[in-house]
Formats: sequence, C-alpha cells, structure tokens
Amino acid sequence: MTTSLNRGALARNGLLSDQACHDAEAVLAQCEAARVETVRVLFADQHGILRGKTLVAAGLRSLFEQGIAVPSTLLLKDTAHRTVFPVWSENPEEVVTPMQGASDVLLVPRPETFRVLPWSPHSAWIFCHVAFHDGATVPFGSAHVLEHAVATLAEQGLQTVVGLEVEFQIFERVDPALGHAQQGMPGAPVETRNLIQGYQYLTETRYAEAEGILDALRRHAQALGLPVRTVEIEMGPSQFEFTFDPADPMTQADAMVMFRTMAKEVCAANGLHASFMAKPRQDHAMANGWHIHQSLIDTQSGRNLFMPEVAGALTAEASGWIAGLLTHAEAASILVAPTVNSYKRYLPYQLAPNRVQWGEDNRGAMLRGLMRPGDPTSRIENRAPDSTANPYFALAAQIIAGSEGLMAGRQAQAPTASPYSDDAEKLPRSLGQALQAFSSSELFRSALGEDVVDYLTHLKEVEWARYLDTVSEWEQAEYFNLY
Repeated sequence: MTTSLNRGALARNGLLSDQACHDAEAVLAQCEAARVETVRVLFADQHGILRGKTLVAAGLRSLFEQGIAVPSTLLLKDTAHRTVFPVWSENPEEVVTPMQGASDVLLVPRPETFRVLPWSPHSAWIFCHVAFHDGATVPFGSAHVLEHAVATLAEQGLQTVVGLEVEFQIFERVDPALGHAQQGMPGAPVETRNLIQGYQYLTETRYAEAEGILDALRRHAQALGLPVRTVEIEMGPSQFEFTFDPADPMTQADAMVMFRTMAKEVCAANGLHASFMAKPRQDHAMANGWHIHQSLIDTQSGRNLFMPEVAGALTAEASGWIAGLLTHAEAASILVAPTVNSYKRYLPYQLAPNRVQWGEDNRGAMLRGLMRPGDPTSRIENRAPDSTANPYFALAAQIIAGSEGLMAGRQAQAPTASPYSDDAEKLPRSLGQALQAFSSSELFRSALGEDVVDYLTHLKEVEWARYLDTVSEWEQAEYFNLY
C-alpha cells in the first residue's frame, strides 16, 4: 500500500495510516474523475457544527501530505461563536495550553468521509480529526472522543450497533434577518411560517404537500451514501422525521452531521429554513427528539446480546446496559441534550421523557425496550437525546454509561407502565443542573479525562451564564406592568 503519501508529514508523524494513504489515492482519483473544483475541509466542532476551510481541488494532495492549519479558537467558541477561553492571558491558571495566543491546530483528513456534494457537484466534503502540530491528538476533538469510547468497548470483545431517528422542522423563510442591526453574536433568528399544517401525524396528504423538498433531501442523503430507511410526517406543524438503517457508531455520527448540514444547506437554497432546535419558540411547534437505538454485539460470535430467550425477560447484558444508562442519565445529559433549550423538551405527555426509567415498548419512558426472543434487531431506544446533540459526544455517552453498568454488574429496575406519574428521579430541568452532574461525575472524568470534562463544563457554563443574565420576554410580561 506504499504511495507517495506515505512520505508526507502526516504519515511520518503517525497521523495517517498506510491504509488511509492508500484510500487517499482513491479519493484523489475520484476527485479528478468527478471534476471537483473545491473541497470543503471540515471538522465537527464541540457543538457538532462543521467548521473548516475550502481548498481548491489542486491542493487536495497536499492536504493528505501535510494537513491544513486552522485557528485553535474554533475549538474554544460557544454557541454564539464567541471565544470563551482566555487565549491572551499571562496568568498560568487561565492558560488554555497549548492554545495560547490563538495558535493553530492541524486538520487531518479522514479519507472515508470524502463525498462529492449532490446539491453542489463541483464541490466535495472531507471530514477531519484535529491534532496539534507535534502529532498529538486534541483530546476533546469530537471524533477522537467517540473513537476512544469505541476502542475501549472493543477491548472487552464488544461493539455497539446504532440506529438513528432524527426529528426536525422545515419552515418557509419569510425574513432572512440580514439587516445590519440583526448581526449580533448570536444574530437575530430568521422569521418563518409553516411549510404545511400539522397535528396530522403520518397522514398521506401532508406527505404529498411536502414531497418536493422531502424528495430532494432523501435523494441528496442517499447520494451521500446515507442509508435512509423512512421519511415521515411527524406530529407537529412542518415537522418531519428521517430514519436510517443501523450501523457502527462512527458511521452514524458522521451520518448525523452530514444529514443535519445537508438539510440546512439544501433548504436554505430553496428559500426554506430547516431547524433541529430541541423546542422552537413557534406557536404549536413540537419538540425535536433524536432517538438513539442501540444494541450490543459480541464481536467474536456476532450475537446480539440484548436478544432474550424468554419473552418479557432481560438478558444480563441488557439489564446491565439499561442500568448503566439510567444510573448516569443525569451526568450524561449535557452530552445528549446540550443546550439551554434542550431542557424545555422534558415535559410530560409530549412523547419525550421527563423521568429516569425504562419501559417495555413505552414511548413515554426515557429508555424504550424493544427486545423479543428470536428478534436479531432487539435493542434499547434512548429517547432523552435531542437533535442538537453533538453526535460523537452523544454516542460516546451511550457506550460509556451502558458499559459501566454492564461491567459493574448492575441490574435494571422494573419497567414502568406509567412513565409520567411514577415516583422516579426526574431528568434535569435545566442546563445548570445537568452541568453540576456532569462536572462531578467520576465515571465521565475517568472515561473522558479531567481535561475534557473541564473543557466541556467551561464551554457550557459560559452559555448558561449568558442565559441567566438575559431578561426574558416572560419576565418582562410578568413584572413590567405589575411593579
């Protein structure tokens, strides 16, 4: 598999394997055959948002040889795009080493993620790992966090298979909010109206009304190699759901980022606005969940360890995995529900969970058990995540929490039949509450590392503080006249 790329700086520093160099040659040939003009060199940042640079196609070989530098501050920004770490400070206690001075980090391409963009066929994507120039991995890089969790599970002879259900809205864009006064950090939200009426769940006529844009998204997703399974009219106005065939965690995390980005770009080009916000502030809008289906496979035998022998029973592996997910649900919350808005979704009778418990095929419970004898697709569905989650962090959280329950020999509590009325522990009601649980979690500090936990905690503490310092419309309406 020796190629000229094996002599490049990335290969010499161990950042690009022999197999990756071989795969990169195939990418270069594909790029030339497709007459690609520009390649968008990207990484999924701490919020699961793609960032990077656009490279002319002639420079693609150099990307595989040397990588490409980007400012390290891209890793230090909150959801308003503000750098929230003190990169200019001389106080050693405040130094974000080795990112002082807004220094560079290196994007290292992942050849398997190269895609010619069907909605912009002169251009292509390639996703990257983030590394320091000396070859060291940035520990809180999204893809690295998930790869580490997958590798740790593999050491136990286990692997997970993950399925995706992604809910989102598509609205007509009425005002793109491009006025100078609207360009703050963050900018003003665009103004929209519904694409179709809602509260007609899975109805054929509503699908027909939205078929044009849904066909476009489906075709583009399939052209990207994403295994779309279903396209559905969801519960709320202008709300839709795409589901995908099961795959390994890294494939699914990449797929989630690809789909979410593609949907926003394609909709914007058509005068529409796609939103994956957990609970949009529109009249009658329903919340958007991202339901993570997961099963556990014995690597040697290929057996699904969640498939029971007797109806109504749990295997020891399923019991331990469920118990782990429930035990660490609060601490894992910022990894699956990462925004202030996420916690507005945890309300009773909204097809979203609000308590830490599991149920047998129960859509109101946090964990929905779908395990039957003879069913090789037996799985657990975690309904706590929402569609804003960084998928690399969210899937890593499933592996870390579930495998801890398994390794510790935990046993699942009895399933619930009344998920909104039981006296079970409640899911966090605010990002602040979730932050406290995550920051103090011994499991996540051990599994992710102290630096990663402190980094993510600081990012979200700044976001939470900005929210607390903002006077809401509710406060203005409640008190301005009264007092």
